[in-house]
Amino acid sequence: MRIGLVGTGRIGTFHAVALSRHPAVESLLVADADPARAAAAAARTGGRAVTVDEVFAGGVDAVVIASATAAHAGLIGRAARAGLPAFCEKPVALDLPGTLAALAEVEAAGSVLQLGFMRRFDAGYRAAREAVREGRLGRLHTVRAVTSDPAPPPAAYLPLSGGLFRDCLIHDFDMVRWVTGREVTEVYATGSDAGPAAFREAGDVSTAAALLTLDDRTLVTATATRCNGAGYDVRMELAGDLDQIAVGLDDRTPLTSVEPGGPDAPLKAWPGFLERFAPAYEAELDAFLRLAAGRATNPCDAREALAALRIAEACERSRRERRPVALAEIPGG
Repeated sequence: MRIGLVGTGRIGTFHAVALSRHPAVESLLVADADPARAAAAAARTGGRAVTVDEVFAGGVDAVVIASATAAHAGLIGRAARAGLPAFCEKPVALDLPGTLAALAEVEAAGSVLQLGFMRRFDAGYRAAREAVREGRLGRLHTVRAVTSDPAPPPAAYLPLSGGLFRDCLIHDFDMVRWVTGREVTEVYATGSDAGPAAFREAGDVSTAAALLTLDDRTLVTATATRCNGAGYDVRMELAGDLDQIAVGLDDRTPLTSVEPGGPDAPLKAWPGFLERFAPAYEAELDAFLRLAAGRATNPCDAREALAALRIAEACERSRRERRPVALAEIPGG
């Protein structure tokens, strides 16, 4: 297959390396708004640096979009109009109206779009999903989701990120739906901007917490922070009336027990998302290549991504208005 990649930042370069190593990829065209950055990624992977226009005019079989978030919707539209299967990092757009417009274009064209929710390909989350779906936990009553970044992103990124709920916790919201098989009906969320001043200047928060109620009355807490100095911490705990399990609890989890005889601090905590989820990122691209070749179904289509975004939108509204928000209030359902 001939693959076009747009965007060669941190995650884009990771994808370029993974694609260059995949046996199904015969050639790789690499584009970026910064030509020098595209050239560097192409040199590293054996691809060919081109312009974005050349990607869409170059006879590629599929497109991988890892550009800045503000460019996602436009590139998704170009791929749809060109009839090209597209993989796009989340989110589809910076806001809900932009997301709905982009999805309408994909549906009108009848094209293929897979969204990058890599946790669906993580071994731990997949095992948790299987345990819940097979009833091994009994009646599920409590879910606890945690995403903690070790350090804030660059200040210039914050106004473009969409905020902590849309940029970070959206992965947890997707996992809540995917693992449990249930829908969120109501949220109550809050956040704190007591961290670095850049968050206040961007109108964002550095730490957030949300209480979600599922349609079977299971309760979910989801927390996130950009300031977890111990390391990168992503976990999910699921408790039922028969058993309790945890995702992301291993010898690299940045969590130290203070109990006598408890486990020591990890020797090498997870430093970031690329290291923690590297196998999952590679697996999702493999799934996309099989999807683009017509050999697999879509593991995360745009409607699934929209469902997670609507939860994030409800949380942001709840934070601003200091009240519970029903998902029925959010357009796109």
